[in-house]
Amino acid sequence: MNIPNLDNIYQKILELREKHIKDKQFILILAFLTGIGCALAAFLLKGSIHFVQDIVKSLMANDTLNYWYLAFPAVGIIIASLFVKYVVKDDISHGVTKILYAISQHKAIIKLHNCWSSIVASSITIGFGGSVGAEAPIVLTGSAIGSNLGQFFKLDQRTLMLLVGCGAAGAVGGIFKAPIAGVAFVMEVLLMDLTMTSIVPLLIASVTATAFSYLFMGDEVMFHFDNYAPFTLDRVPYLILLGVVCGLISLYFTRGMNWLEGFFRRLKVPYKKILVGGLMLGVLIFLFPPLYGEGYDTINALLTGECYNLFNQSFLYNYRFDAWAIILYLSLIIFFKIFASAATNGAGGTGGIFAPSLFVGCITGFVVAECLNIVGLPVPHQNFAFAGMAGLMSGVMHAPLTGTFLIAELTGGYDLFMTLMITSVIAYLTIIVFEPHSLYAMRLAQKGELLTHHKDRAVLTLMKMDNVIETDLSVVTPETTLGQLVKVISQSHRNLFPVVNPKNGRFVGIVSLDEVRNIMFRPELYNRYKVQDLMTMPPARIISNMSMDKVMDIFENTGAWNLPVVDENNKYIGFVSKSKIFNTYRKVLVHFSEE
Repeated sequence: MNIPNLDNIYQKILELREKHIKDKQFILILAFLTGIGCALAAFLLKGSIHFVQDIVKSLMANDTLNYWYLAFPAVGIIIASLFVKYVVKDDISHGVTKILYAISQHKAIIKLHNCWSSIVASSITIGFGGSVGAEAPIVLTGSAIGSNLGQFFKLDQRTLMLLVGCGAAGAVGGIFKAPIAGVAFVMEVLLMDLTMTSIVPLLIASVTATAFSYLFMGDEVMFHFDNYAPFTLDRVPYLILLGVVCGLISLYFTRGMNWLEGFFRRLKVPYKKILVGGLMLGVLIFLFPPLYGEGYDTINALLTGECYNLFNQSFLYNYRFDAWAIILYLSLIIFFKIFASAATNGAGGTGGIFAPSLFVGCITGFVVAECLNIVGLPVPHQNFAFAGMAGLMSGVMHAPLTGTFLIAELTGGYDLFMTLMITSVIAYLTIIVFEPHSLYAMRLAQKGELLTHHKDRAVLTLMKMDNVIETDLSVVTPETTLGQLVKVISQSHRNLFPVVNPKNGRFVGIVSLDEVRNIMFRPELYNRYKVQDLMTMPPARIISNMSMDKVMDIFENTGAWNLPVVDENNKYIGFVSKSKIFNTYRKVLVHFSEE
């Protein structure tokens, strides 16, 4: 019996697809399949987190100080870090940053294991009490689904980028049941331009994921509240104040989280990270139980007016009916949340900052409203809590549209649009003064690896040094005589000649044809002059690992048309010319601008 060859079957599938389905229609089909995959992944992730949480919480008491808080979060981090180290064997932290890196630097290719590994690791981390969110892992999972579907069918880089965006939109739409927020997230956070070619697949993926999430998880909104206070103009100054506060706390959140993650990176030894992070997280959750897990129970308690329940199992239990004690307690939670989240991820756990930003935003809005009410300026706590969530998300992610639409869709509170938009925009305008990039993007921006909406910068980011380095120049040594140089010139089609030390391969200088033209036809000078007498130094050198953005800045500052490329040890690699960069730039621009 002949067993069909899998390679032959695979090739047959590719041939049939190319023959019978046009690319544009096929992208829509893949967007639909990506949306289904995202909804299924969101369902599995939510179910897994709740399953682990139910087991863990069944071991905990509900009324007194709970010393299990000191141990369970660290246990989850240990299990998750062991899973990542010995099963996944790859870094799966900072999910959204990894997507941005894949789009800008890795041809939108995301590894296959990301379709499931983040679900497992984040379920363990959050289920045991890790103070992070499940949304960034699910966004990475969704993007991996889109990327790997595209890779399976051998689609080009531009289409892979679109499918990665479809996966991200589907993931946000699926886990939050927020289709518009999914598309806004791709536009604002992943920095993908919306064209007529891309908008339809993104919408299909996001709406499909949302619809199937309703099928899998029911039709309840995440934060249900019907008693909205109608929008009034006299409340606008207070919303502007809330927006400024959210912007400043977003700045604290962004820079504080970045500093704390750097602290954990400097520890290097894994057991030290687990020891420091686990101890920090356990103590913080013991002192402030609302820091346990994603924090959505805390958000619901504030939205339903049951904020006193936040003091349960807290050392401040006896002060829960004092207004200033509530403000102090919630303010401390805002302050320490970044420590708990950074400790979770820094120690080896897996999770994102979606949920922490919603958590901090809700508490911020509630605290601002409570302070205003105390000083005699009555404002609705719930409206401000919702607006704070939108404001923090807008500030941390630099995404005012995502913040606005996400909270409106999460709550079903579309009557809150003006409240949400004012707060989101003011928060964004506040943080942008101090921090030009979001927490997701700042790591890549510092390395010049971030794809942005700025067309020139985006195309330069997509270009690679390897594609513009020219290695066909004839190399000479400092000891080469003028006569030998003339022979080299006669056999070369270039007018620049790099001078390289033959002993160590290091770049020494350049000889230009223009510099020797007046003496190259005088044979009596052939043995008198050597290259070391004739060479000059270039106005700058390009390091091989520089970003194209930095390379173009050097060309602009020096006015040069050709510059040598060396490695970090000054070993000669080749030359790069402005004309070569322009030609490559045009090809990349045309390729990624095609509708």
